Amino acid sequence: MEIDNWKLTLSNMLNPYGSRNHKEMKEILMNPEASGPSVHYHMIRGGKDKKNITVLESGTVGGEYIKTYGHYHIGNLDETYWIAEGEGIVILQKRKLDESGKLIDDEIESFKAIAVKKGDSVFIPSGTGHLLVNTGKSWLVTIDDSPVNFDEVDPVSLPGHADYEPVRKMRGFAYYVVEENGKPKLNKNLKYKNSPEARIEEYNPRKPKI
Repeated sequence: MEIDNWKLTLSNMLNPYGSRNHKEMKEILMNPEASGPSVHYHMIRGGKDKKNITVLESGTVGGEYIKTYGHYHIGNLDETYWIAEGEGIVILQKRKLDESGKLIDDEIESFKAIAVKKGDSVFIPSGTGHLLVNTGKSWLVTIDDSPVNFDEVDPVSLPGHADYEPVRKMRGFAYYVVEENGKPKLNKNLKYKNSPEARIEEYNPRKPKI
């Protein structure tokens, strides 16, 4: 068993590339029956000592801009995203807690959609769900310091610190970013029972209060 684990770790270190294909992304698209690119985005994971790179394709799928899957962090983890190329929107959302302190997946306490471009950076506070949207005509390239652990199974496309299940269950985040008259617009995801009104905000270099 130890030999098998060592082989898996070595394989991941030598092949840090991952991607999300159209079939996988159908789970969280506004219009899952729409056609789209074979791969929506590409990832290179640096492990514990290097930063991670994400490259998003451009275009739309059923009117919705191409995006990452989105996730929440497991544990007390924050991170920063740096925009290396292109332009897009960073989506941040925080779930409500019930009386017992349990997170409610279909009720959102706060939501932000931040327009970003090359040179910007966005801090992701602990407990905040996040995803990237490419609203530009070319690649959207980001660098982040998420603590990917190569000792975990499939850390490239499904890192062990990330919780994708609430996003899958809700078919995405509280809003979809769609193209209307050539510009991005927010469309509510009606699977959420409660979510605040939101708009696309201009970039502010201060850490987001969410």
